[in-house]
Amino acid sequence: MKKPLSRRPLVVGVSALLLVGLGAGAGVAATRGGTPAPGTVAVALPVGDTNPMIASGVGIGPATAIYKSSGIGPSAANPDAAPGTPEAYVDLGALGGALPEGVTLTEAQGLNALAAIGANLAAQGLSFDDVITMRVFLANEEGAEVADFAGWNRAYRQYFANVDLETNEALDVPLGTAAPAPPLVENAARPSRAALEVASLPVPGWLVEIEVDAVYPEQPFQRGKED
Repeated sequence: MKKPLSRRPLVVGVSALLLVGLGAGAGVAATRGGTPAPGTVAVALPVGDTNPMIASGVGIGPATAIYKSSGIGPSAANPDAAPGTPEAYVDLGALGGALPEGVTLTEAQGLNALAAIGANLAAQGLSFDDVITMRVFLANEEGAEVADFAGWNRAYRQYFANVDLETNEALDVPLGTAAPAPPLVENAARPSRAALEVASLPVPGWLVEIEVDAVYPEQPFQRGKED
């Protein structure tokens, strides 16, 4: 289901630093090699890539108001599953009543956790497109030797980095092994991000925990230019 929430214009640079605008709120702006202006955030993106998954880094100007979430995981949304199991943290209602073909538990929990992130942001007057950094912690599914980074990345693309930076058009993204389709939330934002495999997470059954930093949108918007 397509739920366009993005409210920020797109700004793309042409040299070593590409800039994604944060719209009428805090600006995403910087001169290449310079310090971001007060109240602005400079998002560095890979040159020549109109659809990168994450930013190379983020510069935060002085006096920029930032919201930092706590670690947030998926909510217990499946009463038919045993408490404390990974299945208990899959929102089958949001997935049509059953796991779609090829959707992994990590992917399903990632969707659930990202929805919880959205609710956390909304309570502060923020949205997904205000997010500038993200930290993700993944636990292994039972029997897996490594964390399911591919499943997590599919969940992530449903909420982030799914708008082409050149055309400003939303891109179809995959869910499980299904053919790519419109994302749940259209969002051009590419936060800087770290995704780590961990031995365990604090809530039994969690496979995903996420922290984000977001810029408050009421700050003056400035649009930077490349030298």
